[in-house]
Amino acid sequence: MASDAHVHAMIDRLIALPEQERGEALRGMTRPMLREFLARWRAWAHGGQTAPPGDWRVWLIRAGRGFGKTRAGSEWLNELARTLPDGRFALVGATLDEVRRVMIEGRAGLIATARADRRPVWRASTRELAFPSGAIAIAYSADSPEGLRGPEHHLAWCDELGKWGRGGEAAWDNLLMGLRLGERPRVLVTTTPRSTQLMRRVMALPGTIETRGRTRDNPHLPRSFVEAMEAEYGGTRLGRQELDGELIDDVAGALWTRATIEACRGRKPREVVRVVVGVDPPASAEGDACGIVAVALDAAGIGHVLEDASVGGLSPEGWARAVAKCARRHKADKVVAEKNQGGDMVKSVLRAAEVALPLKLVHASRGKTARAEPVAALYEGGRVKHAGRFPQLEDELCGLVAGGGYEGPGRSPDRADALVWALSELMLGRRGAAGVRRLG
Repeated sequence: MASDAHVHAMIDRLIALPEQERGEALRGMTRPMLREFLARWRAWAHGGQTAPPGDWRVWLIRAGRGFGKTRAGSEWLNELARTLPDGRFALVGATLDEVRRVMIEGRAGLIATARADRRPVWRASTRELAFPSGAIAIAYSADSPEGLRGPEHHLAWCDELGKWGRGGEAAWDNLLMGLRLGERPRVLVTTTPRSTQLMRRVMALPGTIETRGRTRDNPHLPRSFVEAMEAEYGGTRLGRQELDGELIDDVAGALWTRATIEACRGRKPREVVRVVVGVDPPASAEGDACGIVAVALDAAGIGHVLEDASVGGLSPEGWARAVAKCARRHKADKVVAEKNQGGDMVKSVLRAAEVALPLKLVHASRGKTARAEPVAALYEGGRVKHAGRFPQLEDELCGLVAGGGYEGPGRSPDRADALVWALSELMLGRRGAAGVRRLG
């Protein structure tokens, strides 16, 4: 039999091949070779699919679609069934049908991934999956939490926790209360994240070990599929959740919601009447972030966010050059910069960077959220579009809370502040008649 090291080397060579050649290589294997090759799960498994070491109680695999969560769950439970012949396991999904179709009979389910001599048998009448070792796995639905009241288990595999409905929390509580057989009761949760109260509870539990992963982390997926998904959904809320495995919350009282952002998706306008670059200069010369956002106004009075060109870790000369480059790229006719953080310095470094166009320094007499509220109203009225995907900027917008406060990433919403300055100048100030200025 081939060693694991040899199988690893074969897999590496297969992955490096173009898709067509990879398929031909697999088809060229004899049946015994293919069985041996596919049976070496630990050789095939990528990072995040094998159980973590240590004395954990809950292992949460929170990852994007196609990461290999179901295969990881099947392999984990099949191995435990072999080593725990008296084992009683719980299989819990959003519905009984999903438990059967995905966890038991699916392509990556418990039956398909078991070795031929260890293949379990599904007994639909009793909802039991019987393993040759004597272990039994019982299917449960999160929609019927009372079914988990009373039964005792050694281990549990819970799939797609983010999809569990109203009975989900009761099902989880009943499951944990019955998880009292053996010396080390454990739960594996495999799910694409959704912002639910149960999901946040499980993530915060003491003894939870979390594995994060993205669709693109699975090297066995067709490259064409991954590229197509990234092109279609990359950077959107749906893509960040379903492909990148991110848990995306809406902050209570936020001026922008994720739904508002998604509703404003658009394309770069063909013709514009004005372009403004907003700048939120760093608070110090030690390399804090500098917000730089370019926005345009079209003839219909719609604002378009063209680029988030924000930079971090640069000297004043460095971020000033970034502002100048952004202005040239979009042929801007004005740069609007906050002067609270050293107004004379801001003016001098931008002039030194050859920003040869009107520069307007603005004073922040109100707080960030107060300044942002009229701009958020423009979004609500459908008057602003995003000509692309700007995840970092959008996260900051969704962290600005009405009435004051910021609950987004980082210490300060530099990108969001730059956008607010630019859109305020473009759409809330006096309407300028200047055309597009071309910068050479």
